[in-house]
Amino acid sequence: MAENEETRQDGVGGETTLEETHPDFDAEYFERDAEPPKGRRIRRRVIALVAVAVVAVGGFFVVQVANGDEEKPANETGEEVSATDSENEKTDEGQKPEDGDAESEKEEEEETRIPVEVTDVERDTVAAYIAASANLVPDRDVRVIAEAEGRIEKLLVEEGDRVKAGQPLVRLVQDDTRIALQKAKARLANAEQAFERAERMKEQEVISNEEFDLLSMEYRVAQQEVAEAEWALSKRTVRAPFDGQITERFVDLGQNVKLSQELFSLASYDPLVARIYLPEKEVLGLEPGREVSLALAADESIRFSGEIQKISPIVDTATGTVKVTVEATEKPAQVRPGGFVTVRIVRERREGVPVVPRESVIRELNQAHVFVADGSKAAKRPVEVGMEEGEKVEITEGLEPGEKVITAGQGGLKDGDEIKVLEPAQVADFAPEKRSSRKG
Repeated sequence: MAENEETRQDGVGGETTLEETHPDFDAEYFERDAEPPKGRRIRRRVIALVAVAVVAVGGFFVVQVANGDEEKPANETGEEVSATDSENEKTDEGQKPEDGDAESEKEEEEETRIPVEVTDVERDTVAAYIAASANLVPDRDVRVIAEAEGRIEKLLVEEGDRVKAGQPLVRLVQDDTRIALQKAKARLANAEQAFERAERMKEQEVISNEEFDLLSMEYRVAQQEVAEAEWALSKRTVRAPFDGQITERFVDLGQNVKLSQELFSLASYDPLVARIYLPEKEVLGLEPGREVSLALAADESIRFSGEIQKISPIVDTATGTVKVTVEATEKPAQVRPGGFVTVRIVRERREGVPVVPRESVIRELNQAHVFVADGSKAAKRPVEVGMEEGEKVEITEGLEPGEKVITAGQGGLKDGDEIKVLEPAQVADFAPEKRSSRKG
């Protein structure tokens, strides 16, 4: 296929080569365009220059606005008015800004105050105790043993049974002892008859004094033989030595037992006692009959009374302590034998002294202090602590009855901090973490 090429010079000295694939390309092209190609290029350059000028002018105005050189609005008198003044005029139409700032500052101040709980310093009674721990054990706990040899014929009680003093517990075979008793009674009957005849003959003086003394002695021996046979028979039945409860059984029916063999364990749980060991100096002044307080170690709220039953007359040379036996006189149903208890013996009692809750006292080394609510501020107050009983602490110096001490929220307080005293109704709803932490 033939190709026609035409080379033209453009307005800037360049060359443009048009390749045609159709013989009438130039004629058709120039018929559709209203102006020659050179005029069209000139128009495009003019449009580009105009666009550059527009961009330059727009950039100038942007720079002027950034530098604050734009024209300010004028008021009615022709004076320029700033944007801030314009905003203030709009604010004056509604709420004054000073009122809003004051309310905001008040709310902020309220938020920065530390919420606390307080209580009054009161007069109360406190006591100092001698405290010791021990187990509650039966006052009497023994092993019942056999007092004769033989085979067990009957078991009359079982473990857990409550028994009375003298009640039969076990019975051994009694055949041999019964036979021995019958023989002794027969000899006693013969000796008794011989002695009665000797008395009549003695009155008639037909018998010598030596014969009478011999018959009299035989009669007394026969009586002793009967008593001995009866005693041997009684030992074939083992009886309870005191009121109590069978805790263990060591033998079975039909078993042959020996003398002194253990048969049962018997304990008396009324009363229960606690045996404590106190330093010798703590025992001075204590006497039997003195009231004490006991608390169950498993639940300190279970408290009951007791008294000192006896005090050992000797000091243990190995430990330097004295054994004191305390009897539980009024024990509740929750108390069981073997339970661990804390025994408190009142050493000193003070009445009508200023006391505060234990949680209000902050201890640092050998010093103690509290925070007192002084209006809307917290005041740090050094105090001297006396006796302590439970949750009560005696204050010997530093506080007076009627003052309000802070009991919660004082952990992060400093002297002079602003505080907010919570009402009782607010305390229950207030989060614990807020009460114990400092805000702001």
